[in-house]
Amino acid sequence: MAKLYFRHGAMNSGKSTGLLQAAFNYEERGQRVLLAKPGVDTKGENSIVSRLGVSREVDFVIPPGSDVRELFARQALGDDPDALLEHVDMAPVACLLVDEAQFLDPEQVDGLFRIAVLDGVPVLAYGLRTDFRTRAFPGAARLMEISHSLEELKTICRCGRKAMFNTRRVGSEITFDGDQVAIEGADVWYESLCGNCYLEASGGRLGS
Repeated sequence: MAKLYFRHGAMNSGKSTGLLQAAFNYEERGQRVLLAKPGVDTKGENSIVSRLGVSREVDFVIPPGSDVRELFARQALGDDPDALLEHVDMAPVACLLVDEAQFLDPEQVDGLFRIAVLDGVPVLAYGLRTDFRTRAFPGAARLMEISHSLEELKTICRCGRKAMFNTRRVGSEITFDGDQVAIEGADVWYESLCGNCYLEASGGRLGS
């Protein structure tokens, strides 16, 4: 049975790099994959961009509130979700890879589960568990609840310990203000820290 996998980690843990490597591994063996990302993630526009400088355009973008299984079916076969297993013109999809999966709606995560279980296509979802206030993203919380497999991708804090939290910075200042989602750019950037360094940087504050 195909499964839904959630590979999560703090910022700079190599999530996008791992996704692109997984896609390469499948295609090197002659298998077809599809890549997707939430429309909320405007970084790289319609591409997945690794911090190593590697990028690749996705096969489809998932707008908020959309039916992810229907989007997958249209891209995979140009057909309806109940006909995913048979098509004469296109090779079957061996895997669906989703970047920044924390930005999905919980209902869209349920759609990923259905793609794996009902359509027999493994789904590898990559993303963050928590935001800059240490609160779970709704999509990540749902992935933690229903994924068949959970895997942590590790990275290190500036002190050398394992990083687990993400701090939001505006310029050089840490902030707890603003919306849960703010895409990294010229004015906003993130640093992954261990628990000790997070508390030190936040003045002992843990979330809000």
